[in-house]
Amino acid sequence: MESRLKVLGHPVHPMLVMFPVALLVTGTLFDIVDTVGGPGFLADVAYWNITVGLVGGLLAAVAGTFDLLAIPAGTRAKRVALTHAAANVAVILLFAAVWAVRLNADSRAAGGALIAIEVVGVAILGVSAWLGGELVDRLGVGVDRDANLDAPSSLRSPTAAGRIGDVR
Repeated sequence: MESRLKVLGHPVHPMLVMFPVALLVTGTLFDIVDTVGGPGFLADVAYWNITVGLVGGLLAAVAGTFDLLAIPAGTRAKRVALTHAAANVAVILLFAAVWAVRLNADSRAAGGALIAIEVVGVAILGVSAWLGGELVDRLGVGVDRDANLDAPSSLRSPTAAGRIGDVR
């Protein structure tokens, strides 16, 4: 199934997701380094990474919604896509909560509880990223007109995922 939202022939959603993933993970890492004694400016950089990561995440969500709505109901791809979308909504909500707490705080530093929330958000983001890879690489959603939207999970067996060098 090909993506409905493309720029110059390329699906938009996969192009957008790398930015919020990188920014939210980096923001979390900068907060951890700041907390264990890193340079003080890292808290500000982490805050702005999270801010821009949230904006990018919302843009990626809009693009992803176009692909999600195009996936036929009752397929494995639809179930995986809904789980992927729900996980991403959870990530956005967790990081939005962290951002809101820091917005009017005297200091942009995160501290233990907020970092714990960020780490949970990054863990969910990792699962969601894997699900996104499953959608694109295994099920061909957004990139392959003749995709098998009911292909088995790539975790079932080594042969189920195909062999290196296989060509369709």
